[in-house]
Amino acid sequence: MRPDRERIVGILVVLIALHSVGVGVVLVFFPAFAVRFGGWGNADPLFFPRQGGAFHFVLVAAYLIDWFRHRSVAILVTAKGIAFTFLLGAFLAGERAWSVPLSGVSDGAMGLVAWAAVRWAAARETARG
Repeated sequence: MRPDRERIVGILVVLIALHSVGVGVVLVFFPAFAVRFGGWGNADPLFFPRQGGAFHFVLVAAYLIDWFRHRSVAILVTAKGIAFTFLLGAFLAGERAWSVPLSGVSDGAMGLVAWAAVRWAAARETARG
């Protein structure tokens, strides 16, 4: 990858990771608010939203390790693809909280953009041979 393009992809990975940090913080530290804001009534016990927040921190670590150690977005694209599939499937199966389809579409978009950015960053090298 050209250094300028690699830098752009790195910024994108960090921005996506920061989004996941934000989601994780809200779920871990403000789970009751997160559940109500997301379109559900209440969650009891709050362990499960907090667990989801902790899992977001795991994903952040994986995204950043994958990028900074291997210059790869494979974990990010895979995780976002799984999230997209799960969330849109849940919505189609009847889950009506407003945050479910929005989160699914946004996760899918983040994964697609990350995948396309890496392809774009590497395209010129491939063309040069």
